[in-house]
Amino acid sequence: MEGLEAPGEAEKRPFLIGVSGGTASGKSTVCAKIMELLGQHKVDHRQRKVAIISQDCFYKVLTPDQKAKALKGQYNFDHPEAFDNELMYKTLTDIAEGKAVEVPTYDFVTHSRLEDRITVYPADVVLFEGILVFYPQTVREMFHMKLFVDTDSDVRLSRRVLRDMTRGRDLEQILNQYTTFVKPAFEEFCLPTKKYADVIIPRGVDNMVAINLIVQHIQDILNGDICKWQRGNMGGHGRSSKRVTSEQSELQTGSTNLPIKRVLLEPSTRPH
Repeated sequence: MEGLEAPGEAEKRPFLIGVSGGTASGKSTVCAKIMELLGQHKVDHRQRKVAIISQDCFYKVLTPDQKAKALKGQYNFDHPEAFDNELMYKTLTDIAEGKAVEVPTYDFVTHSRLEDRITVYPADVVLFEGILVFYPQTVREMFHMKLFVDTDSDVRLSRRVLRDMTRGRDLEQILNQYTTFVKPAFEEFCLPTKKYADVIIPRGVDNMVAINLIVQHIQDILNGDICKWQRGNMGGHGRSSKRVTSEQSELQTGSTNLPIKRVLLEPSTRPH
């Protein structure tokens, strides 16, 4: 009958995890490490149980005037209005319903949206990372678990400078863009969303205690406990399982006996 779910349909809906943090905080590196520890990074995209999507894919198409400013480092890519929040919400809604989606790609050299699109196939767990993924309420409430990568501001700045210089950008332009747009936007829009996080990860990928706990929780979902969180969360998005909530203090204090395995990763090449 119309309006009723077929048996087993609810079990196919993915567990959505939002991953936020400031520019160059290591969000994508944390996601890549989670993917690696789960043994999913070498699995074919169609068969992956865990998928990663970046908010950077959802930048708005710039007008000619905005593009000219962007090429001079005078456009604010860290403001909420820089993102196509409607498309982002629609894409997440389709993902939550277990559909394959087409995600746009953005070229930060030409500052334009490319014709090529990335197909994201249905997965059991989807990591959605970006500087402002918790800012729009409609998007924030889609997540069943929210992580905030909390990295020292000096570390983030140094990473951004090194990254942008390798792209051929002028140091003065990089620093001017940081002080004019990046830092103020972080303090006004990104940092306040830290309060919505279920788990805060200090030091990013170096905090393997936190990452191991998160991986363990995801493994439980992949092993069949996904039904438990769905029964407890079908009434509303944004509520994490009791297990995750109870572990939050452990992740920040490091009071756990989980084994630590450190694997070095290359720095993130994404714009944020």
